[in-house]
Amino acid sequence: MNTNDHDPMHASVVCVIDDDSAMRDSMKALLGSVDIRAETFSSIAEFMTFTMPDAPACLILDVRLKGQSGLAAQQQIAQNKQIPIIFVTGHGDVEMSVTALKAGAVDFIEKPFRAQRLLDSVAGALAMDHARRQSERWSRSLHNKYHSLTSREREVMTRVAGGLLNKQIAAEMSLSEITVKIHRRHAMQKMDSRSFADFVIKAAALGLNSI
Repeated sequence: MNTNDHDPMHASVVCVIDDDSAMRDSMKALLGSVDIRAETFSSIAEFMTFTMPDAPACLILDVRLKGQSGLAAQQQIAQNKQIPIIFVTGHGDVEMSVTALKAGAVDFIEKPFRAQRLLDSVAGALAMDHARRQSERWSRSLHNKYHSLTSREREVMTRVAGGLLNKQIAAEMSLSEITVKIHRRHAMQKMDSRSFADFVIKAAALGLNSI
């Protein structure tokens, strides 16, 4: 069993952007105390050059940075990196937190904060990113399997997703019912579907039932 598939904290990374070196060191030590790898940055520009590892990740971002607002940086980051953002601030207010959360931040924490409060938020953000990555991997795998089908197998799969019976599919495609069954069986094998229900679910995930 691969531990990484079930524990988003394992082999994950938390990026910390804060222009206060003492705060960066403090957060890195806190995260390290629970065996979470932390990468620290003094600016948005420095973070943007960082190559994200192939692992669950999240970002702890100070709202007020020298030369740039964390809220403004949130939009820049979102355009280049897909990562959950936790805001921390010593100058927070309700309007600022609402703006950050509406723009996609997963949490907004005011300084000073309890260590466990931050760790709980990090755990939630890493679990969220882990789920996103799992979903994306499944989607890529599904599309790769679909592209391995022949054109006839894809036509059959689309019609199956539309609720047509074998004889109806045969009539529409000018094929024998036996040929349709063969195409459907091959398509199910290539899609790794051990049941008809699973085959239909995968077709729906591909959007075939809307064609």
